[in-house]
Amino acid sequence: MKSIKGVYKIGSGPSSSHTVGPYRAAKLFGRRYPDADAYRVVLYGSLAFTGEGHGTGKAIRSALPNAEILFNREEKKLPHPNTMDFIAMKDGKEIGSSRILSIGGGSVRIEGEAFDEEGEIYPQKNFTEILNTCKQEGISLPQFVYRMEGSSLREYLATIWKAMQDTVRRGLEAVGILPGGLGVTRKASILYRKRCYNESADVAMNRVIAAYAYAVSEENADENIVVTAPTCGSCGVLPAVMFYMQYDRGFPEDEILDALAVAGIIGNVIRTNASISGAECGCQAEIGSACSMTAAALATLYGLNIDQIEYAAEIAMEHNLGLTCDPVNGLVQIPCIERNAVAAMRAISSVNLSRFLYETRKISFDDVIATMYRTGKDMDEKYRETSHGGLAKLYS
Repeated sequence: MKSIKGVYKIGSGPSSSHTVGPYRAAKLFGRRYPDADAYRVVLYGSLAFTGEGHGTGKAIRSALPNAEILFNREEKKLPHPNTMDFIAMKDGKEIGSSRILSIGGGSVRIEGEAFDEEGEIYPQKNFTEILNTCKQEGISLPQFVYRMEGSSLREYLATIWKAMQDTVRRGLEAVGILPGGLGVTRKASILYRKRCYNESADVAMNRVIAAYAYAVSEENADENIVVTAPTCGSCGVLPAVMFYMQYDRGFPEDEILDALAVAGIIGNVIRTNASISGAECGCQAEIGSACSMTAAALATLYGLNIDQIEYAAEIAMEHNLGLTCDPVNGLVQIPCIERNAVAAMRAISSVNLSRFLYETRKISFDDVIATMYRTGKDMDEKYRETSHGGLAKLYS
């Protein structure tokens, strides 16, 4: 497996696959052909169907100014639903080309090349192997991650956590209508400040966590800076719960960073053995993965053992299986923003169940991840980030 640093990337919303990945691909291609005087980029699959709403062209042109963007919605035989052809031109003639795949979470792969932007650092391939290593050596999950990643990880996670906090705070202060034409009003500040009469502690907790999730997701929808966790579309789940645990419950930052390390390894297992791309496996791969990461992080904060952490992550994913990716008008607004808040609360419920029932569990985390991947592959294309099905089809 690769470094968990690849799970957490700081970039502009609204979509890691449709903005962060294409931007990085464009930068990479531009460095290969710096003498080109023109570029042409052809978008296929999900990028072609939802790229306009997701701002893919804008992201590419920020790296390759004046690039010509073409949307090919007819080609079906693709190596990945997020496929791009980059062509470099000089004096009207083609001087080079690359087919680049945006594989989820802002990561890219170049077809036909042994291109690896991250590199392998974990010999373990799945959670079972990680679990066995930890138990054999008598170490915790955070200790395992730091041992494998090295001393630079903690500083990296501190940078990631600061960026997450900044996004929550900006989102709580922002008001107005989100761009794109749907007329969606920002709701984070309303949720945060609206206390109901005789509101119980549990209701207050859910409302505040939802406000934090809305804050981050609305910043993402407004194309502002967010952290993939593991994607832009699901970026509000993990920060919402961690922000609440630090600022409303008083957990120290050192423990938050340990929790982020554990969340990162859960996300890493998912992207290694399945997918975190909505275009490949539906929203279960994005919101489901974020929910699993958050449940594992919260279980770590509570000091639960490694079996309880695994069970929390497994429950969180199991009850997101089959979740479709159906963004209305190709925008990361309906139903995406609300889903982040719901997933944050589902992560908390998953931890509460795992705390008491982990010794009775039957399904491993690896099993549910394999199930998610197969479910995603079986899912009709119209439910995998094409805006051809579900709410995207019926909403008007």
